[in-house]
Amino acid sequence: MSLLDAQLREDRQWSRVGDGYEVTKKQRSLDRATFPTIPFAAMEAIPQNGTYLPAFTMKAPDEIASGTYFERGDVLVGKITPSFENGKQALVQELAAPFGYATTEVIPLHPRSDQHDPRLLFFYLLHPDVRHYVTERMEGSTGRKRVPENVLLDLPIPAIDPDDQIAIANALEVVQRASAAEADCERTARNLKRAAKRELFTRGLRGEAQKETEIGLVPESWEPRTVLDLCEIQSGGTPRKSVSEYWVGEIPWASGKDLKVPTLHDTIDHVSQDGVDAGSRIAPVDAVLILVRGMGLAKDLPVAVISRPMAFNQDLKALVSRGEFSGTYIRSAIYSAKDRLLSRIVPSAHGTMTLNLDDIETFKIPCPSDPAEADEIVKILNALDRKIDLHKQKRAVLEDLFKALLHKLITGEIRVADLDLSALGKASLEGIAA
Repeated sequence: MSLLDAQLREDRQWSRVGDGYEVTKKQRSLDRATFPTIPFAAMEAIPQNGTYLPAFTMKAPDEIASGTYFERGDVLVGKITPSFENGKQALVQELAAPFGYATTEVIPLHPRSDQHDPRLLFFYLLHPDVRHYVTERMEGSTGRKRVPENVLLDLPIPAIDPDDQIAIANALEVVQRASAAEADCERTARNLKRAAKRELFTRGLRGEAQKETEIGLVPESWEPRTVLDLCEIQSGGTPRKSVSEYWVGEIPWASGKDLKVPTLHDTIDHVSQDGVDAGSRIAPVDAVLILVRGMGLAKDLPVAVISRPMAFNQDLKALVSRGEFSGTYIRSAIYSAKDRLLSRIVPSAHGTMTLNLDDIETFKIPCPSDPAEADEIVKILNALDRKIDLHKQKRAVLEDLFKALLHKLITGEIRVADLDLSALGKASLEGIAA
């Protein structure tokens, strides 16, 4: 059941956002020229992950040709598509001046009195049911739709006692902070892995002197070797979509959309053995799947090692190790040097981004003389991946908890007094300290 159709607790009733909030307007008497600098928030500075404050830029008054006036305590709601749908919004709790300006594509909402906690409105607007309700009422042409101010002001919201508003907002804030702490830990772990890869593939683990090669510095006993020297390169294919029997099976079938993780355990699509026989190919465990054609190459290099046999399409190549180095090592070495490989991309006649087979075959990666050193490097990188995955999983659990609590606390199905979030508060502080 949608939140907006939910039965509220007996002491609550539906009200309107406009009953407690108004759109902030600049006072006519205000002369902004009397201020040396004014905080400004562009659309890209408005967060969409539940963070309160935008990343303000201080501007001289004459540098602000246009913008939306706001004040401390305002909730800034991104009104244009897809900013609204993506949850772009801010809560201005701190401000280096009495007022500020933001992009014209936000609506500033200010509480009419101290009986309304703007944190609760901020959280309420993050509820997916609320977002859906408002999205359906956006106006304008496709791709330029906007939320009218009256839609936000007429948005149904439960009327909640001021003390309960504060208690609910405090509880939701604890969960959000814990989630943000996990996100920070995940980013730190990712940065650590990037730094570790740079060191591991240029210095190794044996404390050797370095030497200069055509691919850059490597340990003295290492050598650059081509992918073709290390791997057999296989091509895949796509079974006919018109034959439904080909697409009912248990064999994972990989395409570019699946290559979003370092290690691929499953795929979106699956095929039958008949489907494989009719138009695809199965790569073995530990093979490296790399995208060689598609717009996924425009920003990154989609490449993953597979943990189980998988079929794959014609936009991918499978790099099957000849046995000297593991697929995980080969994948990590390729990805660490992705900029060098991406520089070889050429657009096809139809504008599709493409890596030629020769580019893959001749691409060189740094290889230790002792394969055992490569295995040790893989263990280090796998440990960092597990740490990244752990924080990602914790954050996902906290996001689900936030959504459930938001729904139940707003409707009154549960009370803050029934919750014990002390462990989350402690965990978030430990995460930030780490």
